[in-house]
Amino acid sequence: MTGSHSHTDLPILIVEDDAAILELLEEELQETGYQTLGVGSAEEAVVTLSHSEVALVISDVRLPGMNGMQLLEQLRHEGSRLGFIIITAFGTIDQAVEALKIGADDFLTKPLDLESVGEAVFRVLENRRLAERLHQDEPTGHFHGIVGESETMQALFHDAARLAKSDAPILILGESGTGKELLARAIHAESPRSDKPFVAINCASIPSELMESEFFGHVKGAFTGASDSRQGLFQAANGGSLFLDEIGEMSPGLQAKLLRALQEKTIKAVGAEREEAVDVRIIAATHRDLEQEIEEGNFRSDLFYRLETFSLRIPPLRERQGDIERLISAMIEKHAGAQDKSIERIEPLALQTLLDYPYPGNVRELENAVMRAVTLTEDGVLSHTDLPERIRQHGLDQRGTRQVETGKSLVTSGQQNWPSLEEVEKRYIQKVLEATGGNKRRTADILGIARRTLYRRLEEE
Repeated sequence: MTGSHSHTDLPILIVEDDAAILELLEEELQETGYQTLGVGSAEEAVVTLSHSEVALVISDVRLPGMNGMQLLEQLRHEGSRLGFIIITAFGTIDQAVEALKIGADDFLTKPLDLESVGEAVFRVLENRRLAERLHQDEPTGHFHGIVGESETMQALFHDAARLAKSDAPILILGESGTGKELLARAIHAESPRSDKPFVAINCASIPSELMESEFFGHVKGAFTGASDSRQGLFQAANGGSLFLDEIGEMSPGLQAKLLRALQEKTIKAVGAEREEAVDVRIIAATHRDLEQEIEEGNFRSDLFYRLETFSLRIPPLRERQGDIERLISAMIEKHAGAQDKSIERIEPLALQTLLDYPYPGNVRELENAVMRAVTLTEDGVLSHTDLPERIRQHGLDQRGTRQVETGKSLVTSGQQNWPSLEEVEKRYIQKVLEATGGNKRRTADILGIARRTLYRRLEEE
């Protein structure tokens, strides 16, 4: 496959020697809006794949001649990343597990549930789209390394680029783990100061008694232990940008001196007699509610208003649902590259679990989870079992029933734990709605139901 087509532009190849089942599958998928190609054997499938591009393959295991498992093995041996769904007789779970181990994306059991077919196809195509992104050179939707295609992030990038051109101080607000330092670095990179130093300091990490010396430097003999004169952060960042992370942790006394430095563009080293001029652009950040801190007497209102004129808020990850898949893709690529690993795909269950998790720790928590999974995986497939326990645990339904997990299979202890048909239907409707950008007319067409039926289903949720 090339990246020149989207998956839905390409037909789905169905390999099934039972003419009635083949016709049934073709009709179902065509009604859902897909193109199809049908063949009766694996050998015909090989010939078809040699001269036609397809979106994915759905193949029965039992076929005349080469069977579906051998077809899958041949494709994977040739390095094909083509999506592949296996159809197996009900009860042959061992066979399904084996198919998943050798590279199938999902399996369907006979007798076929046609709605499950539609959901499996949609899920695998989404997963393949992510896999293709892993092999692209430069993903779009970046702002100096920050990933974000959602409206809120695009608006943030636009505002950050505009503010970067000025010298005014900037205040970045956002929960822990949202990427405040990354945004500060992006603003510096976008600014006329990009060729000058970017100096970052976490105010929470400096003992209060050393803060003034750290920020403004000190002269020799200024205090016990000051055996030499030393530059501070302001001098180190001269001409560039100084990033003050967690500024809410700064002592009120130092806040006053910072305000003076902002207003006068001068600083005074500890123990020095004279002030010196500095040219530093301040970018501050906090996860605290500074107005609340002002009320409690912990933060100076005059410094807050000086900083707050140009403030940017990074949304938490739970407000950026549309970005999570793209972030996963970028993070897999980053950490696989760092570890010199080849990651070919991510299990549908692992992807869905990552997409469903609420991420109280935001982007940092997501990145830690992906890095862990990349580190643990040994076969080029990120699986559900590679994810942190708390994220897997969140994937359990409210009844406490364990979802799926035995190695890389979709079974547990030989017993299948499928979601109810109602749950699958709700998820599928939401997926199609997302894919159509919320277009209910198009969604109803794809689902093959009347719009009034779609509205009723949505009201029931």
